[in-house]
Amino acid sequence: MATATTAKNRAKEYLKGWIPYRYKRYLFFGIVTIIALVLPWIKINGNHFFLLNFDKMQLHLFFVRFDMQELYLMPFLLWILFFGIFFITTLGGRVWCGWSCPQTIFRVIYRDLIETKLLHLRKRISNKQIEPDMSKPENKVKKLIAILLWSVLAFIAAADFIWYFVPPEDFFRYISDPASHPVLMGFWIGLALFLIIDVVFIKENFCIYICPYARVQSVLYDEDTFQTVYDYKRGGRIYDEHGNLIVHNKKELKEINGESAECTLCESCVKVCPTHIDIRKGMQLECINCLECADACTKVMGALGKESLVRWTSYYALESGKPTRVFRFRIIAYIVMLAIAFVALFYMGSKKERMLLNINRTSQLYKIEPDGTVKNTYVFLFQNTENEKHKYYFEVVNNKDILIERPKKPFTVIPGKKVKKVVILSTKKVLAKNEEKDTPIPIKIRAYAVDNPEISVYRDTIFVFPRWDIYQKHIQK
Repeated sequence: MATATTAKNRAKEYLKGWIPYRYKRYLFFGIVTIIALVLPWIKINGNHFFLLNFDKMQLHLFFVRFDMQELYLMPFLLWILFFGIFFITTLGGRVWCGWSCPQTIFRVIYRDLIETKLLHLRKRISNKQIEPDMSKPENKVKKLIAILLWSVLAFIAAADFIWYFVPPEDFFRYISDPASHPVLMGFWIGLALFLIIDVVFIKENFCIYICPYARVQSVLYDEDTFQTVYDYKRGGRIYDEHGNLIVHNKKELKEINGESAECTLCESCVKVCPTHIDIRKGMQLECINCLECADACTKVMGALGKESLVRWTSYYALESGKPTRVFRFRIIAYIVMLAIAFVALFYMGSKKERMLLNINRTSQLYKIEPDGTVKNTYVFLFQNTENEKHKYYFEVVNNKDILIERPKKPFTVIPGKKVKKVVILSTKKVLAKNEEKDTPIPIKIRAYAVDNPEISVYRDTIFVFPRWDIYQKHIQK
């Protein structure tokens, strides 16, 4: 009795202050979900944190709005995305899958919250290998209720995804008139149906067989990558190097690994695994680093006053007994590349113009009036990228001899509106006397908001002066 009491006290002392990874994941899931749901609703000066709006052909990034003509930022965003994936995977393996992936979060909500906690369709969270007995009528009803509850959440999740491409204020206006927006409605319903089928029927098979990330991760791992690792040195080898089970009972465990082997063969780590693997086999593509097996083993080994045999560490640390080499060449290289990408992104973003202007010439190069005036016609395409309307005008800044003949007065452009203006520039001066060809004269146009001169852009174009003999002939007429 004294020995049992001592062991129990030792277990309590060992597990004192221990917080299961599962609770930490739930907390992180909650934070990620709240951010994902709230972020599309936050606007500063009418702009979103992130919005790739195909409807209005705009990109909102860090509460700054960019039009499609300014999508030079996209390569930097893709750069950050890919190098971010490389960095996270090399450092922490498939930690994204177990801690942030929507697929994992949705499965936890459906399986652990709805089926297990709310409806008691499953007996316990700690055993994910036993499926509910669907031969019982009451379980069929519970299953239907679970699917209906998840269906409601699936439509909310699908809408939340769409809000990063169609802002919420437009989304709800569009779905109030579904007949006029069949593409949006079809995408929303289709995405929600996919989430229902995926979470209820495909389950973790999506992670194992469909998701390409599992295949990508294998080439990004190295011996210092943090992952869920079974300590075979303490627990003993359960599988051989080919993945074949070699231990079936404690007697075989001791015979193969010696009397010091600590694994109890309780298989708690196997029962709790959502992707149905045995972590004792070693690194496997199916492992999503959820660390539920580490929680299960901690409880069992903690009751014996021992450290868990399944830990969050690296194979280098396991084999050498030394700390994981976090700041190694690959990690430093990814950090440098990400830093360069972020600096380039913010630098290019700071160069955003507060109005857009495209200048195109018409097919007619020039027109010569009898009084010697030479006119060039252009098409100016203005776009107001601000959140309030402005009056715009322009000037030729590097040639005082070229004047604006049309339009005579400033014009108003409302926010987001594109305005096409036919512009005529003219000169009464002889700008060139080339008898061989027309003379293109470089000019610089400054377009600006009359009511806010800080809003201005500069564009280079040309003014074509006619060949000297042609010019003289038209004057003579």
